[in-house]
Amino acid sequence: MRWHLFLLLLFWGLSNCLIAQDKEIESLWKSLPKEPKWETDKQTDWLLNATPYQAGVFQGPQNNEIVLSNGLIRRTFRLSPNAATVGFDNLITGASIIRGVKPEAEIQLNGKPYVIGGLKGQANYAFLRPEGLDTLKADPDAWYFTGLKIELPEAPFLWKQLRHHNGGDWPPPGIRLRMDYEGSEDFPGLIVSVYYELYDGLPVLTKWISLQNEGDFPVMLNTFSSEILAAVEYGSAVESREYNVPPPNIHVETDYAFASMDARDANHHVVHWEADPDYKTQVNYLLQTPCLLRVSPELGPAQLIQPDDTFTSFRTYILPYDSYDRERQGLSRRRMYRVIAPWTTENPLMMHARFADWERVKIAIDQAAEVGFEMVILTFGSGFNLEDDSEAYLAQMRSYADYARSKGVEIGGYSLLASRKIGDGQDVVMPEGQTPTFGNSPCLGSKWGQEYFEKLYNFYQKTGFTLLEHDGSYPGDVCTSTDHPGHRGYEDSRWTQYQTIAQFYQWCRAQGIYLNIPDYYYLTGGNKCAMGYREVNWSLPRDQQLLHTRQNIYDGTWTKLATMGWMFVPLTEYHGGGAAATIEPLGEHLTHYQNMIMSNLGAGVQACYRGPRLYDTEDTKNMVKTAVDWFKQHREVLEGDLIHLRRADGRDLDYWLMVNPGGKEKGALMVFNPLEENRSKTIKVPLYYTGLTDEVKVFRDEFQIDELELARDYNVDLDVEVDAGGFAVYFFE
Repeated sequence: MRWHLFLLLLFWGLSNCLIAQDKEIESLWKSLPKEPKWETDKQTDWLLNATPYQAGVFQGPQNNEIVLSNGLIRRTFRLSPNAATVGFDNLITGASIIRGVKPEAEIQLNGKPYVIGGLKGQANYAFLRPEGLDTLKADPDAWYFTGLKIELPEAPFLWKQLRHHNGGDWPPPGIRLRMDYEGSEDFPGLIVSVYYELYDGLPVLTKWISLQNEGDFPVMLNTFSSEILAAVEYGSAVESREYNVPPPNIHVETDYAFASMDARDANHHVVHWEADPDYKTQVNYLLQTPCLLRVSPELGPAQLIQPDDTFTSFRTYILPYDSYDRERQGLSRRRMYRVIAPWTTENPLMMHARFADWERVKIAIDQAAEVGFEMVILTFGSGFNLEDDSEAYLAQMRSYADYARSKGVEIGGYSLLASRKIGDGQDVVMPEGQTPTFGNSPCLGSKWGQEYFEKLYNFYQKTGFTLLEHDGSYPGDVCTSTDHPGHRGYEDSRWTQYQTIAQFYQWCRAQGIYLNIPDYYYLTGGNKCAMGYREVNWSLPRDQQLLHTRQNIYDGTWTKLATMGWMFVPLTEYHGGGAAATIEPLGEHLTHYQNMIMSNLGAGVQACYRGPRLYDTEDTKNMVKTAVDWFKQHREVLEGDLIHLRRADGRDLDYWLMVNPGGKEKGALMVFNPLEENRSKTIKVPLYYTGLTDEVKVFRDEFQIDELELARDYNVDLDVEVDAGGFAVYFFE
């Protein structure tokens, strides 16, 4: 059962403030339900069944404390003498996530720093004992807690669901807690709100801040820290001359990410693990253990908040791991993306059409429709020009989209943003000694940048195209120009450029426009990023490309859903290599073509099939259609999670297990034989994440071949046989 409550605490003066605060907080505490008794030793594994874990705000241990909990993680707040996080617990492991109290946020206004909430006086930051909380005092200089609001989560942007997906509801079901603060007499009418969201069945806490200016004068927000946690350290090292211990066993990322295909790298400019200057009793001699989480932009935002305006920060997502096991950590992150970015489970089969003239585009659309592909992309180098905003060109592209739609196929196109030079004062002006990430880049805040995005909005509104492959997306380049209309100068250049790109991607998500972006823009609406491959490897001989394909998929799916990463199949020559690297003529390399398709579809991965056609003979057409039909028949399990078993190395069988504990088919074991002779082998198959517990039916080629009992460790021994250079698939129910 969900419930709503709004509480506003009014403070009339110092003496009355304390009395009113205590009475109002006790009244709030009494109105809240008691936290359920989460029985850790009897828990259902949330990765197999998350339904028991509903988020809520509950009474805390003391009558001046409230807790935000879903049975998986719990954050405890003390509300007086100021609001502060006094507990953050991993209920799965029973361990505390934090070892001390810090401010809820920090801001810098008009060049002066301010602390939001928090309590002072903790003597030892190695641990946080409940009995010591009463000795903590409010910081007289900190902004003070004035009220809170409890409500349901709201979507930060819309998601128009046009195509197949297996993500969750949007917004995710859960609970939102907003805590308000006021402070300095220098900023009357300025309210700082700190938001926390907790979702059902997911050990992830989302946090962000907003500043609402109800005063009479503009306020400059120079910078901020929206999350500060004194986290329990990963380990201890007396010396750290060359190597230090890793940061705590917590995954942290934001929706302010760029310039990488890896979450940690894409957030390095905003997620900081620092030494904690308050932690004087740590083992490290120089007090350099990385155990203080600070989420703060390294530059800006330098935003002027006008009267009646509100500034809202990026969102931070905190996932405390419940294990040090690599697979389970990866499964936790993949589950997180299904919940907080469910559009990443949209997974259309897509062809990259090599040419953009109507005759060959029509062939691509017709062939895609014949074999069951769902999308045609007018790829780079095809002649497609998204920046041509002439009425004649837009009408022509509209006719392309109309024809594709009549065939049940979506169509989209490619555009390059960064990694090119515009000139005429339109490019980023980097600080002395720095160069743009990709060598060259236009400034999104320049006149050219503004016109470029106007063309993008216009194109998709007028043509009916439903995909954008946006290459060289904004990589975080700063700009010192003071002449660009979209930013004032250096300090605000990154924030304003990011807002431009993020708002466009969010608009695309609301329109149902599919987004292929080779960068970590998932949390602002991106559907896919590259799985992770080296482009010149597609010029290698075909047999090597096949091994690289399975290696790339194996490596790329540790932390990404299979549906989040695209792969590549060069039907025509790509980066050289000649005939030995090329599948065309398709009919002459049918076995290799089939193996490339099955290596991708067998992991639920969509590749960019780049060429002028998908088939050249009836046999080729039948092979492609059979593979696509097979994938769609088993799509539910094949778009599940990939369990990593044996990485491809060309020396023996390689294999992985796709799992979906909620489906009829609980698992699919994909086995590939790169050898020149038939191969038989007994494989130990771990079925824990299929949700199966006692017995399992094993199928091959739609026929049941065995029924096995699971061992106590949820494994089964399966005898497999795979033809030379072929593959085999075993399904588990």
